[in-house]
Amino acid sequence: MNPYFLNRRAFLGNAMFGLSNVALASLLGGRALARGGDDAIVFPNHTPTAKRVVVLFMSGAPSQFELFDNKPLLNERRGEPLPDSVRQGKRITEVTVLQGALPIVGSPFEFKRYGSCGMEMSELVPGLGRHADDITLVRSMQTDTVIHETATTFFFTGTQLLGRPSAGSWVTYALGSEAKDLPEFVVLVSGSSRDDQGLHSRLWGSGFLPGKYQGVPFRSSGDAVLYLSNPPGVDHEDRKGVLDGLRRLNEIEAERTGDPEVHTRISSYEMAAKMQLSVPDLTDITKEGEETLERYGADPAKPSFANNCLLARRLLERGVRFVQLCDRGWDHHDTLPRKLRSKMEITDKPIAALLDDLKARGLFEDTLVVFAGEFGRTPYCEGELTREAYGRDHNNRLGSMWMAGGGIARGRALGTTDEWGWDTVDFPVHVHDLHATMLHTLGIDHLKLTHRTQGRDFRLTDVAGRVVPELLA
Repeated sequence: MNPYFLNRRAFLGNAMFGLSNVALASLLGGRALARGGDDAIVFPNHTPTAKRVVVLFMSGAPSQFELFDNKPLLNERRGEPLPDSVRQGKRITEVTVLQGALPIVGSPFEFKRYGSCGMEMSELVPGLGRHADDITLVRSMQTDTVIHETATTFFFTGTQLLGRPSAGSWVTYALGSEAKDLPEFVVLVSGSSRDDQGLHSRLWGSGFLPGKYQGVPFRSSGDAVLYLSNPPGVDHEDRKGVLDGLRRLNEIEAERTGDPEVHTRISSYEMAAKMQLSVPDLTDITKEGEETLERYGADPAKPSFANNCLLARRLLERGVRFVQLCDRGWDHHDTLPRKLRSKMEITDKPIAALLDDLKARGLFEDTLVVFAGEFGRTPYCEGELTREAYGRDHNNRLGSMWMAGGGIARGRALGTTDEWGWDTVDFPVHVHDLHATMLHTLGIDHLKLTHRTQGRDFRLTDVAGRVVPELLA
C-alpha cells in the first residue's frame, strides 16, 4: 500500500481528535433508520408520548430512607442489629462485613404528605413536593451490582461490560435530531471531581454505534465546548480556510474508502461551525433575567447544578433530544444527615424550577424527566453511629427514583419495601425495565432497537426488560 495513504490517514485521525468530539451531526433529521435483526426499522414505530429526555443522575446514590421511603421502625429499633431472619444471608459489601455489627438507624428528618395525591416524602424535598401530583415515585428500583463503577455503567448502558452504547446514544441513533445547530445528545456535569466516584466518558459514549451518536459534554467554565473558539491569533477566515481544507481531504478519503466514520468527521466539522454561533448564545444564562436565576438558584459566575438545570431547559426547548445531568457527591458513608441536607439545599430548588419551566413553556407533556442514582442504601449504619452522624452502605435490592412528563402517570407511588428497608416486597422495577419503559414513551419498541456487531444483535435492554404499564398515564 502507498505510504502516502497511511500518513494522510494518520494526519486526519490526529487532526479530527479534538473537533470530532466537539459536536455531533444531525444528518438523519427527526426520524432514523436503525437495525432490527436483518431489517431496517423506522422509528418511532408506535405513537410516542415523549419527544425528548432529561436524566437527572445523582452520582453516588442518595439514601431513599431520608428522602422517599419512610421507615418508622428504623427509628424505633435504632442501634439494634439487623435481624438475621430479615437479612436471610443475602450479600452485603465487604466494608460492612469487616465492620461486623449492622446497627439499625432511621432518618432524623420528618416525612409529610405532599399534593392532592398525598405522596409521602421527606421535609428535604419541598420543591419536588410541590410537584407530587406530577410525578410517579418508584420505591422498588433494583439493579445487578453494589459497586459504584459497575452500577453506574449498568444504569447508563444496560450492562456492566465496557464498550456498549449509552442510553442517550441508543435514543439518538433511533430518532435522530430536532436541533439543526446543536448536538442531539448533551451531557452536563456538576460537583467537584474530588467527590466520590468518577464520571467517565463511556457513560455517554456511543460504543459500537457510529461515533456521531456519542454525547457531547458541555463544560461549566471557559468555553462550553473545547476548541469551539478560534485559537489566539487565528481569525475566523483563517480558521474557516483550515476547516474547508480538512473537509475537502475528508471528502476525498470518503470517496476512496467508503468509510462511514469519515462521513462522521465531515458532519462533525459542519456541526462545529454551526455551534460557534449557537453555543455562546445558548450558554449565556444571564439573558434569563434575575427572577429566573433566583428561581433556579443559579449564578452565571459560578458553576453549579442549578446552572445546569437552567441550561438543560434551554437545550430542550431548542430541540436537543437527550440531556444528561450528572451531579457528583451523593455517596454518603458517613455524616449522612449533614451531607444530604447540604446536597438537597442545592438540588431541590433547581429541579422544581426546571419542572415549573417545562410546564409553563408547554414542554412537560412531551419531555420525559428521570431522577435516579445507581442503587439504594442500607437500613443499617456504616461507621460510627451517634445521635448526629451515621452513614449507609450500598443496597442493590431496593432504591427510589421518580419519573415525570412524557406520558408518565401522575401522583402515583409504586413499589413496597419491607418494614426494615432491607428488600423489595412487591412491584420490583429493574434498570432494564426502566430503559424499556423510557424507550416506549419515545415510540421505540426496545426489542426492535438493535444493532448487529460481533456476529449478533445487541440492544440497550440486553436480553431482559419489560415495559411497565403502571408507570404510564
